[in-house]
Amino acid sequence: MFILYDLIFLIFAILYLPVFVSRKKFHKGFIQRLGILPQIKLKRPIWVHAVSVGEAGIAGHLVGCLREGFAFAQFAFSTVTSTGNKIVRTFKNDGDFVFYLPLDLSFIVRKVVLRLNPRLCIILETELWPNLISYLSKRQIAIIVVNARISDRSFKGYYRIRPLIKPILNKIALFCVQTETDAKRLKTLGVAADKIKVAGNMKYDFIPPEAGKENCTDYRLRLGLKSEEKLLVVGSTHQGEEEIILDVYKKLLDEFSHLRLLIAPRHPQRASQIEKLVNKFGFSSVFISKLNLSAMRYPPSTIFILDTIGQLLGFYKISDIVFVGGSLIKRGGHNILEPARLGKPVIFGPHMFNFRSIAEQFLEKDAGFLVHNQKELRDIIFHILNNPSMVRETTQRAIQLIKENQGATKKTIQWIRYIYGRDTTKQKGRG
Repeated sequence: MFILYDLIFLIFAILYLPVFVSRKKFHKGFIQRLGILPQIKLKRPIWVHAVSVGEAGIAGHLVGCLREGFAFAQFAFSTVTSTGNKIVRTFKNDGDFVFYLPLDLSFIVRKVVLRLNPRLCIILETELWPNLISYLSKRQIAIIVVNARISDRSFKGYYRIRPLIKPILNKIALFCVQTETDAKRLKTLGVAADKIKVAGNMKYDFIPPEAGKENCTDYRLRLGLKSEEKLLVVGSTHQGEEEIILDVYKKLLDEFSHLRLLIAPRHPQRASQIEKLVNKFGFSSVFISKLNLSAMRYPPSTIFILDTIGQLLGFYKISDIVFVGGSLIKRGGHNILEPARLGKPVIFGPHMFNFRSIAEQFLEKDAGFLVHNQKELRDIIFHILNNPSMVRETTQRAIQLIKENQGATKKTIQWIRYIYGRDTTKQKGRG
């Protein structure tokens, strides 16, 4: 079966190559995905895999807590994206190893696993790589999937190939899932009930690090904002959303001349593309990377574009309203907890399937604002700007909701320690 899987994977990779090149996904670390790694000086590390930025942030929080109970453990971190790789490097220790996940071809996976020789593998959320999982299992290396979720789309796809996916899923020692829905879906796919624990969502526990050394005053100075001006930050936007945002902003300026706009695309390399779009709407723009602390004044017709990584949180802090992107189009949404934790009114679109349970909880508690289209977005921003007392009540409910849902990390760590201790005893017995 795995020979056939290797062949299909290889054919797909070759066919996908032009897309890969056009999206500029080749980087200097890509050679590691072929199994070509630098020298590894670790002894039986805990391998933590976090595909991209969101998972990497959670991984940092989880590992920070794990280090307290695993004082002598070494860690190896893998990612798929370069942005995720950069995030991991901000919290790794000197003795840790950071690399890119090998392509899921049996001969590449085998080479990497043998070189790394981990004691345990922790996968953030639900990345299923059949060859990797199978070879780790063959080597009797326990795999734990933490903060696991099964999206609507993934469930439909997995269900169609249930006879094939079931044996792969059951090679995983433990799933620490976010919700009861995720647990039920895994059971439906054939995962043994004793391998599933509902721990909650670790995103509620994760408090992102401070945005560099700059404080909120510095960020306001960089934008040249007056005290009476209000800042709308639209974060993690995707193509197709900026047009909607710009049109809404243009209409709002007729009544709110003190409103300012900052666009933070999910992928900063799209900054030049957004600049052209801004000009098309009759606005001018300025990249955040070009700003300094000279307190230069910019008119409302100037749109700020965040073209750097790691500063979005700082601009969330000085915002008055936040819209979280990837949700007006079918991308699954992005994390609304970061701005909500900062006490900001958060708006999001209907396509939040990657954050389904969080969005549902926010709406149930009246702690956020759902919009379905351009008109609703314009209306809710208008309503927020005119109702400060309503905003205070909404943001207080959001903060309370976050507090009530914390604790998933503590539960997850307890299960990791159990599996780690159990499998260490087995490995000693085999020796």
